[in-house]
Amino acid sequence: MPEEKLAHYAAMTETALERYFPQEPGYAERLTEACRYSLLAGGKRLRPALLLEFYRLCGGAPEDALPFACGLEMIHTYSLIHDDLPCMDDDDYRRGRLSNHKVYGEAVATLAGDALLNRAFEIMLAQTAVPADRAMAAAAYIGRCSGIFGMIGGQIEDLSLEGKTASESELLQMISKKTGALLRAACAGGCLLAGASRERRTAAEQYADALGLAFQIRDDLLDVIGDSAALGKATGSDEAKQKSTFVSLYGQEECQRRVDALTQRAVSAAGAFGDDGFLAALARQLARRDH
Repeated sequence: MPEEKLAHYAAMTETALERYFPQEPGYAERLTEACRYSLLAGGKRLRPALLLEFYRLCGGAPEDALPFACGLEMIHTYSLIHDDLPCMDDDDYRRGRLSNHKVYGEAVATLAGDALLNRAFEIMLAQTAVPADRAMAAAAYIGRCSGIFGMIGGQIEDLSLEGKTASESELLQMISKKTGALLRAACAGGCLLAGASRERRTAAEQYADALGLAFQIRDDLLDVIGDSAALGKATGSDEAKQKSTFVSLYGQEECQRRVDALTQRAVSAAGAFGDDGFLAALARQLARRDH
């Protein structure tokens, strides 16, 4: 089971996040408090774990890649803060407690997201443990995955589909960007940092794409069958907002069948790294998660 290694990577990440984003006194105190409120709220730390693991599998020492693991988590956290805003998904809860804007207000929450995004690239580009050419390549890749051609592009596509009946191709394209792009940033980013071959980077992207799509289909399913207490957020929100999802497209039984098939695809892609079982076990665990 992957829990022990996942917990180890999460602990490494938590310690480094505390160091990279301390509480600032003075005029910035409320802003840094808002950043830390969401950044240090726990969660799976899945993206940092994947970046550190792929870096390790390609020959690197995970500690050297921590600035990139933490930067990626800052990008993910900022996206959640902005995603919860009333102008986006308008969610009141995240990870079992009030969303950032419900505590600090919309203006501070917006700035907290901006601050996290900027700090992410600051720490990635200021590190010295990884050769500069590899660091620049990884930062550029992460930037593309998190921007208009990746996560942000997926978010605008998601907004454009609200109240409409989306086709399968529209849903797949949107999820590839909104959910899949940051997972690609983690997996292929770890490979780029380690100077891995193009073949290995391609296998990492294949793993991430299969994992990301399986993760989102399972997420859509949990919005219907999940427990709000376990999820840390309200269920049934997709239907209430008239959002097209994989459940509305396929039905519950077919959704889980597709999750299982995608999981097997991820397991096969992990074989390119001589994986010791962590990547495969993680994919299987996420396929059956309840939160």
